[in-house]
Amino acid sequence: MTYKRSRRGDAEIDRAVACVLRHSGRPFEILDFSPYGYDERQFCSPGIDLPVGCFMRTPHGRFPEYHTSADSLELVRPEALAHSFATAAEILSTLEHNRTFVNLNPKCEPQLGRRGIYRTMGGTDAAVSELAMLWVLNLSDGRHSLLDIAERSGCSFEAIKRAADVLRDHDLLALATGSQS
Repeated sequence: MTYKRSRRGDAEIDRAVACVLRHSGRPFEILDFSPYGYDERQFCSPGIDLPVGCFMRTPHGRFPEYHTSADSLELVRPEALAHSFATAAEILSTLEHNRTFVNLNPKCEPQLGRRGIYRTMGGTDAAVSELAMLWVLNLSDGRHSLLDIAERSGCSFEAIKRAADVLRDHDLLALATGSQS
């Protein structure tokens, strides 16, 4: 997968795509914006300035059949299309679920074990879940979104979102003012 950033380079879409690709376990490339390539450059022009990037399997100039009579659906492999679709769906889910929370117990770490949400199971997944919870509790100050927390922690967005869901279910987090439900 290849993603060409928007002209802004740090828009929420640019960050969400980078986060998903970083945790995909597959090879990827992230390119900086250039006013050469596909239609994203039109949306990123100064008079419009929308944060539009370009998500693709093959970058401009590396696909000789592009915009020629040799371009054909026969070049599209079903498994590659399915992978692209799944990745795009995960990016959209990241954008849709990116929220900002406030820790309702901000003075020190709350007793998570007493609430049944800490050290309830062993293994790597439990360790990742616990670390994600600690990051969410620590950075949920009304200024950091879940995407901010995922980027800072190195945890996947999905792990951070699951942690936030658990903490919210246990009345330890609330949506920050202005954040969508």
